[in-house]
Formats: sequence, C-alpha cells, structure tokens
Amino acid sequence: MIVFLEILKMTIPALVVFLTVYFLMKQYLEKEYQIKVLEYRQKHSRTTVPMKLQAYERLSLFCERISIPNLLLRLRSENQNAGLLRFSMLIAIQQEFEHNITQQVYVSDQLWQIVKISRDDTLNIINGVAEQIDPKAPGTEYATLLLKYLDSQDFTSLDKALQAIKKEAGVLLG
Repeated sequence: MIVFLEILKMTIPALVVFLTVYFLMKQYLEKEYQIKVLEYRQKHSRTTVPMKLQAYERLSLFCERISIPNLLLRLRSENQNAGLLRFSMLIAIQQEFEHNITQQVYVSDQLWQIVKISRDDTLNIINGVAEQIDPKAPGTEYATLLLKYLDSQDFTSLDKALQAIKKEAGVLLG
C-alpha cells in the first residue's frame, strides 16, 4: 500500500504538469495555425482581388459590346442586306463570348449564368426580329426594326447582367 501511495505521489503531479503543458501547447499551436491561415488569405487576396476586378470589367465591356445598338454602330455598312447584317452580328457576339469565356473562373456561377442568359437573349432578339423581314431587305430596315423592338422594352437582359456585375463587384470591394 505504501508503494502504491508513493507511485500516486509521483504520478499525480506529473499528470497535472503533462495536462497543463498539453493544453497550453494545443492553444499555442491553434493560434499559430490561425495566424498562418490569415497570412495566407491576405497574401492570396492581394493577387485574386485584382484578377476578379479585371474579370468584372471585362464582363461589363462584353455586355456593352454585344448590345444591339453598339453592334449596329460597329457592323452596319451601306450596301449590307438584312441577312448579312444579322450574320455579322451573330458572329461578333460569338467572338466576343469566346474572347471572354475564361472570365467565368473569377466570378460566381450565378453571375456567369446571368451573363450567358443575357447573351442568349440578345441572340434570340436578333434572330426573332430577322424572322420578320426578308433577308435580302436593306440592312437599314433590319436595324430600324431592331431598334424599335429595343425601344419597346423597358429593361433588357444585358442591363440586368450589368447590374449583377456591379452588385457582385461591390460585394468584393466591400
């Protein structure tokens, strides 16, 4: 029994010291880990925030470049018929989209879907109005019909996409 008490006299203080050191080391290592994670995030955000902002800028420019009035200003020429103007507009939109497709990596999936829907809606408007006119008609008649259709709309899907881009960029900037 005396031997047992002697062993307890040695193990209880050793156990108390061990548990104290264990919990102190655990807290210390957790704090160090949190500091490292914070440093990593700060370093990472210095490189990703500018890339994300550039993606928002490029997607805004994409939306502006594929808007029908801007397409008409860039692509319409004097001797162009409606079919050729329609085809030129569709090709220009596809090229712009392909040029900016990598921006989806830097924006939310929801925003990318909004951008794609607005592109598709613009294509549908171009094709829908083209069905109302003979492809051999002058391009000016087609352009006039497109602009009349846009005037009848209060808000286009491209306007909604631009608002979504601004909103997400505003969240990033905080």
